[in-house]
Amino acid sequence: MHAYDFPPDLLQAQTSWYIAYQRLAGAAPATSPTAGRRELLELSARIAAHPFWSGPGGTPAARMELKELAQREAGR
Repeated sequence: MHAYDFPPDLLQAQTSWYIAYQRLAGAAPATSPTAGRRELLELSARIAAHPFWSGPGGTPAARMELKELAQREAGR
């Protein structure tokens, strides 16, 4: 049981952020990082602007829980 009921699209965006970050970090040195960085920026904007954060659940603790859940999902 989690303290926050995150909308599926918010959890998916955060999970995608971690997957994109892992892909960017593991890319060959000769690979251009531009597309990966652009993807991270777009996902970051989507996460930060999500309506969930303007409600009662928009606390620093909720942000940390979202990140922890997404990291577990990305590691699967």
